[in-house]
Amino acid sequence: MLIQCRPLFMGEADSLSIDTELDFSQVEFQGAHPFVKPIHVVGGIKVRAGVVQLSARAVFDFDGQCDRCLAPYTRSYDVPVEHTLVTTLENEENDDYILLEQYCLNLFDTVQTDILLELPYKTLCREDCRGLCTLCGKNLNEGLCGCNHKSVDPRLAVLRQLLD
Repeated sequence: MLIQCRPLFMGEADSLSIDTELDFSQVEFQGAHPFVKPIHVVGGIKVRAGVVQLSARAVFDFDGQCDRCLAPYTRSYDVPVEHTLVTTLENEENDDYILLEQYCLNLFDTVQTDILLELPYKTLCREDCRGLCTLCGKNLNEGLCGCNHKSVDPRLAVLRQLLD
């Protein structure tokens, strides 16, 4: 979605409101497509003291799979999208500003970048997830499995003799 910001930079308007839904169903994150429902973006672009500022929120549900127990889960997020918009930059590698081409803001790319940077690298169904048993594969969140985890790594068996 492109937003024409020319009126803001030319002094013809002092704000533009944003209230839209973006389809991220084709966006891939860690080998999956976790954005089943559209992402709701609400906020605006305002000019204050000659500075054009994007201030919005991206509200969405993330359908993921736990990295420890492999259980599916859904988590709601509310990600702030705050950027200063400019039409020219002296240093092209400045991440503090978004450079607009022909006064157009690509809202999809901006929101996608902010969301992917906000999502955790390791996705968990809950903070205290116990994962799977390394021997039998049972989900330890559902209870203990009864496996004997007292076995010693054969490479360390020699050290065990020192304790005996």
